[in-house]
Amino acid sequence: MYNDNPTLDKLKQLDEQKQGEVFELSEADFYDPNYKYFYIESYGCQMNFSDSEIVASILAESGYRPTRQMELSDLILINTCSIREKAEETVRKRLRVFDKVKRNKPGTMVGVLGCMAERLKKKWLEEEKLVDLVVGPDAYRDLPNLLNEVEGGDKGINVILSREETYADISPLRLDSNGVSAFISIMRGCDNMCSFCVVPFTRGRERSRNAFSILAEANDLFERGYREVTLLGQNVDSYKWENPESGESVNFAMLLEMVAKVDPDLRVRFSTSHPKDITDEVLHKMAAYENICKYIHLPVQSGNSRILELMNRTYDRQWYLERIDAIYRIIPDCAVSSDIIAGFCSETEEEHQDTLSMIPLANYSMSYMFFYSERPGTLAARKYPDDIPTEVKKRRLQEIIDIQTQVSFKHNQADIGKVFKVLIEGDSRKSTDDFKGRNSQNKMIVFPKQSPYKTGDYVQVRVTDATSATLIGELVS
Repeated sequence: MYNDNPTLDKLKQLDEQKQGEVFELSEADFYDPNYKYFYIESYGCQMNFSDSEIVASILAESGYRPTRQMELSDLILINTCSIREKAEETVRKRLRVFDKVKRNKPGTMVGVLGCMAERLKKKWLEEEKLVDLVVGPDAYRDLPNLLNEVEGGDKGINVILSREETYADISPLRLDSNGVSAFISIMRGCDNMCSFCVVPFTRGRERSRNAFSILAEANDLFERGYREVTLLGQNVDSYKWENPESGESVNFAMLLEMVAKVDPDLRVRFSTSHPKDITDEVLHKMAAYENICKYIHLPVQSGNSRILELMNRTYDRQWYLERIDAIYRIIPDCAVSSDIIAGFCSETEEEHQDTLSMIPLANYSMSYMFFYSERPGTLAARKYPDDIPTEVKKRRLQEIIDIQTQVSFKHNQADIGKVFKVLIEGDSRKSTDDFKGRNSQNKMIVFPKQSPYKTGDYVQVRVTDATSATLIGELVS
């Protein structure tokens, strides 16, 4: 929470003035040599970016200020992801860059946060000596103590997982925000134990956050000018919180409705859903409220039932397709996206074809697509040989990408001529003459600016053209 800390009070004031755009101020605006500064980079899922905002708040409570300039910082942090091998390579390269900064500015501390902290702490601390601080996802409250240990000449390490920690009482300090959209973490951890995934080992067991604290955060964001929140969790559909006073339980459908009722002008999104847990009750709540966005990210991973069983996904192809049918039946204008893994252990060409066929059947608006990367410590690494050659994985992945690109293009072409309610998020990446914003289906729309509209406004936009990734439109009076 924002307490009586003068540094934190100043940051909150700046945060409110700029609707969260703390980093949009120049360094000269709030760089003071009398203060300590931290620089943080985040990689991986949305949960990591949300966690970085919790870390920023904790550091601000201890007198640190954020900076965009690594060279000015007294503390450099990298929030890591362990989902794919490429992420680890990226982090290692960044640590070597940080090490050079540290040599030029003695006393600078370097720390690794997040999912990669536990598994590689020995390598970074003892073998390569690239970091001073290693902190797991459940230990961020301990940061002030760990920093004191580092300043005293020791290494700071805490990677202990918790069964209770949800950071429910910490008000995140919004980093790199557009002042319009924000993440709200509603739960932590995962109980699903998919055979390819390290998340249960790096983030621990599922625990749900106090529903009233989520509601309070949503209300606060709306009052500060935010117009869209995304409820985050590794598996939001398994959210369940029991009120210790009344004994009543709140499930995800109930929470979704509670947040939607904050204000009709507050859009509500959520991520990520698990096919085995998304219920018709959730779908009916989505259909009942205009401000609950008509978009579901529903990772399939594979379109083949045998591979899904090896992945321990706990559903088969038919179950998944039945869930897809329910989504389109209850919410006809819903858009669905997915995660897809190419070349999982022992996958045959015929099974790969099942995955290709799933894309048009489910009519995904887009997908996150990767080839299988074995992660140490997972069930798949212990039990199944990673026996698909890399060149085969890459070829299958490209085929998946090609099909998805075709389906996405067709999906977007079908929107030409339609009018959508769009939340303006800011200037288009390519031209300051255009706005960008998303519709309820999570599709980005670019359209010419027109007075008096500004960032944070809702506007009606008619789609006039489309690519496989973006809709192009014009404002409708």
